Amino acid sequence: MERLSTSTTAWLMAGIALYSATAYASVRASQDAPRTASTTWDAVFTDAQAKRGDALYAQYCGKCHAPDLTGADVAPALTGADFSANWNDLSLGDLFERIRIGMPADTPGSLSRQDNADVLAFMLFKAGFPAGAAELPTQVEVLKEIKFVAQKK
Repeated sequence: MERLSTSTTAWLMAGIALYSATAYASVRASQDAPRTASTTWDAVFTDAQAKRGDALYAQYCGKCHAPDLTGADVAPALTGADFSANWNDLSLGDLFERIRIGMPADTPGSLSRQDNADVLAFMLFKAGFPAGAAELPTQVEVLKEIKFVAQKK
């Protein structure tokens, strides 16, 4: 077996080190890069999910927030300019948690995560956001990556 010269070995080691450093930097950059958050305009729920949410809304929410989501008495509107202004640039995770923990007012926290996601999908549908192929998730960590954006940019 032929032995490599000292200079060839040095160049080979330098090449391996350079390759390793470049590969590591590339992996770190992809991990450190800010994720592009989805928005409410990215079709984050399905029509079927919004339809399920419609039935749940009628059963658990409509008596306080009105059948058309415009609010009644002390219950705020869940659609319209004021609602959009209050939630604009916040995450769907924030809105989901508000619903999950505090609603329905007479039995807070009594609905399942899936039911809450379905109601939220219905609210988004009524606000004019587009439906898509994937259902709105039930995990807060994932919903925090979806920003409520009132106006399409």
